[in-house]
Amino acid sequence: MKDMWSLLRTPRWLGFTVLVIVAIVGFGLLSSWQWSRAEEERQARNAQIAQTEVERLGLSAALSRLEQTVPDDLRRPIEVFGIYDPERTVLVRQRPLDGRNGFWVATPLRVSTSPGASTTWIWVNRGWIPATGAATATVTPPPPPAGEVRIFGWLVASEVTREVITDLPPNQVRWLDTRELDAFGAEPLPVYVERTASDPSEPDLLALPLPEIDETQNISYAVQWLVFAVIALGGWFFFLRREAREDAHERVPSTST
Repeated sequence: MKDMWSLLRTPRWLGFTVLVIVAIVGFGLLSSWQWSRAEEERQARNAQIAQTEVERLGLSAALSRLEQTVPDDLRRPIEVFGIYDPERTVLVRQRPLDGRNGFWVATPLRVSTSPGASTTWIWVNRGWIPATGAATATVTPPPPPAGEVRIFGWLVASEVTREVITDLPPNQVRWLDTRELDAFGAEPLPVYVERTASDPSEPDLLALPLPEIDETQNISYAVQWLVFAVIALGGWFFFLRREAREDAHERVPSTST
């Protein structure tokens, strides 16, 4: 132990010790930051779940509360009444759910408004169906309910088309981009409704679950930074002890036989 303390007083080991301390403090701060991120995501998940219990806004009220720029993570509870236009139904491709590939079924809804008001259309993601045939096959989606429907769901931001794909089967798209889908002679809404329930119901469609917020990745990163801190401390002690032993061994006088 005395030899180890003697080594620590040398400039080389003083510098190395300071470096290790800085590394350990840095790893600790990074671990703390990842724990904080995990807690923030847990709180965001709880807030998202709690939103389902609050009063749902009508479309006009929900739209009036939107900022000029719609956030990508928009998710606001909403209730709308209207009539579907089944002839404009589209299937949004490559939407896996529970390990199976499938489609979102999207249909525009003519929202009920007061007499004399302009007609408002909004796209509704009615739910999910599995893909059962070839990728190039034409798929017939379940028809929407006839007459007026009452829809409960989430107002979410429109997707953005990342590339133009022209060889898709009829009535299929890759993204639910309301700017590309709308053709109602009006400015397209930058949002759509993600249905969670409706009256009448749609038993042939699976309503989409709430998006999962996975904080386990942040927790694993936090643990990894702590492991790095332990490795740094262990490495510092290992090399210090080894060098002290080597110095002590060199100082032992050799005996001749």
